[in-house]
Amino acid sequence: MRLMFVMSMLFMVAVGFAAAQTPPPAAAAGPELQVGDQAPDFALQASDGKTYKLSDYRGKQAVVLAWFPKAYTSGCTIECKSLAEHGDMIKKYDVTYFMASVDPVTDNKGFAEQQHADFPLLSDPTRETAAKYGVLTNPNGVAKRWTFYIGKDGKILAIDKAVKPATSAEDMAAKLGELKVDAARGTRP
Repeated sequence: MRLMFVMSMLFMVAVGFAAAQTPPPAAAAGPELQVGDQAPDFALQASDGKTYKLSDYRGKQAVVLAWFPKAYTSGCTIECKSLAEHGDMIKKYDVTYFMASVDPVTDNKGFAEQQHADFPLLSDPTRETAAKYGVLTNPNGVAKRWTFYIGKDGKILAIDKAVKPATSAEDMAAKLGELKVDAARGTRP
């Protein structure tokens, strides 16, 4: 009897271990976005208290949307610091840029303040926009560190899936130049 109990306990531990090793299901999302696709519209609250809509920039200005996994984590802190310290490189172009995560707006507000970010951090706690962009690691997970470059026409110009946090500002500025995004008024890139 005791042997049966021990064996059943071992079986339950093994089943629990196997379940813990099973990867979570993939996020329910549409087809993967490609260069040339229309960027999904969004209306997201930001760290500066405003709500930003992608459609507000159509026909006016290019947009860079830099998804990041989680506020206050090492890589995200390095990326945000790069954009905050070297944003002048990006501002040479006629572009609005955002970092975005699935964190609550209160987390992103505190994180932006801590990093002295002079650009908005967007919050998508419902994960709806992140799913449309295909950046969720799983349905309840964080966003992948992917950056979307969106033209004035609202179409995706480029997608960077290999973002280097330490040089994100420099890399973003270089990509904007490569994509021939207009210079900001009164400057030359």
